[in-house]
Amino acid sequence: MEFRIERGSLAEAVARAARTLPARTPVPVLGGLLLSADTGRLTISGSDFETHARVEADAETADGGQVLVLGRRLLDICRVLPDGPVSCALEGTRFTMQAGGTGFGLSTLPREEYPAAPAPPPPYGEVDAAAFAAAVGQVAVAAGRDETLPVLTGVQLRLDGDEMTLSASDRYRYAVRRLEWRPAADGEPVEVLVPARRLLDAARPAGRSGTLRIGLDASLVSFEGGRTETVLRRLEGRLPGYRTLFDMAGAAVAEVGRAELAEAVRRVAVVAEANSPVRLDFTAGDGSARVRAGYGDDMAVQRLPARLSGAEEAGVAFNPAYLLDALNSFEGAELRLELLGAGQRALLSCGRAHQHLLMSVRQLV
Repeated sequence: MEFRIERGSLAEAVARAARTLPARTPVPVLGGLLLSADTGRLTISGSDFETHARVEADAETADGGQVLVLGRRLLDICRVLPDGPVSCALEGTRFTMQAGGTGFGLSTLPREEYPAAPAPPPPYGEVDAAAFAAAVGQVAVAAGRDETLPVLTGVQLRLDGDEMTLSASDRYRYAVRRLEWRPAADGEPVEVLVPARRLLDAARPAGRSGTLRIGLDASLVSFEGGRTETVLRRLEGRLPGYRTLFDMAGAAVAEVGRAELAEAVRRVAVVAEANSPVRLDFTAGDGSARVRAGYGDDMAVQRLPARLSGAEEAGVAFNPAYLLDALNSFEGAELRLELLGAGQRALLSCGRAHQHLLMSVRQLV
């Protein structure tokens, strides 16, 4: 095996494939990246049984073949190699890399013990890659982190006609984002639940590819864009329904500048103690919102222009980190808040396509 490749192309491909590497694993070969050299190209693959990524890059191949090397070590080497062409070769059980007078040698892992790549599921449709990557980022902030509740660590994709709906929830918040997509054929609505962290890793590099092709079968979902393909194993189960939760009949409605509110929350939250909320008080009469945090002498307050309808005044309090996650996930300039009162749910939106439900804190002192 012998090939030559530009350092930048190699480093980018290795970094993309390395996102599949597990932090810790009892199976040593899962810490490896598989390099496959063929005519005119290098393919780098990573797998942890639940996720498989394959990334292609242009290369000058003198002798094809495959080698399995430690992925994180390879990634570290790619970061420090000098710019320019990199000459790589397999010499017995040693993989060598030469660039600009700098040389590295890597021991290899047993190729025969590496898991075979799953067969990609059949194509199901395609979506604008940049729009999909943005939508995944907007809802994934609401996904849970508790691995003992795997369903809540996922992002759910509902594919219904020409509309895709992404949703995520950790029980304290629920984010929903809708966007257009192009199904390969007419069919019944289908729901797919995939790990949020893995979906983020798949969507980010694909966001530059123009079109993202999605494949689907009973256990796998694939995302292929540009020269990167990621196959994810689906999570079992489904998220609880959100339509009843998002029914805010009788709510007071506040409208405020999203960026201005985010900056105010960020500013006053510096005096908030651990687990202490940030409070928002809206008043219809003077057309303002008061953002408060802290207690006693340690307190911060900022006023913002705002409009309130459906009530003379309304107050609500949120976990500041959750509130900032929600505010920063929106792209619109004007934020709409539908408020049922202290200790109840509040619905934030910038248009129908993107909605974020937050549970408020009861205490408003």
